Amino acid sequence: MFYKKKIFLILIVLFFNSKTLASVKENIIQNLKDINNVSFNFEQNINGKIENGSCIIEYPKKIYCKYDLSNQKILVSNGQSLVIKTISGFYQYPISKTPLNFILNKEFLLKKINNLNERIVEEKFINFNFIENDNEINIFFDKKTHNLIGWQTLDIYQNLSITYLNSIIKNQKIKKSIFELPNRN
Repeated sequence: MFYKKKIFLILIVLFFNSKTLASVKENIIQNLKDINNVSFNFEQNINGKIENGSCIIEYPKKIYCKYDLSNQKILVSNGQSLVIKTISGFYQYPISKTPLNFILNKEFLLKKINNLNERIVEEKFINFNFIENDNEINIFFDKKTHNLIGWQTLDIYQNLSITYLNSIIKNQKIKKSIFELPNRN
């Protein structure tokens, strides 16, 4: 009799635990569906080199980031191409050749998340991991707010890149012109 009660209690705990995870995943999906654009500050760690700045993402596949560096680094995607510009350099890539092609594609993320199992990290983050076109991508959401709070990828030079988002503001008015690619000079 004692074992039956114990098994019953374990089943109840497992049932409610799975319901909670399912509702967290559903809330993440709904939150992502409701976002047209998002602004945030970031900290990016690429192989131990830390950079900070601010970004605006507009779905699909548009991003503008200004880094807090003396070299005036910016990163811009118009949905087709990705440009990284500094005082001394100008680099342009097709966005399709970068992990941002997937991270900045809300419809793609929604499909992936819907079909993936989530992993709880430190009881406060929800992680989804997938491999797409040889890109391993980890995306992280806050368990309470359901906001996207970061990602981990290998960049185009095969460097480990970890990006953490904070001070997140959703669906604000933004100038569309910020996603225009800068000139080389």
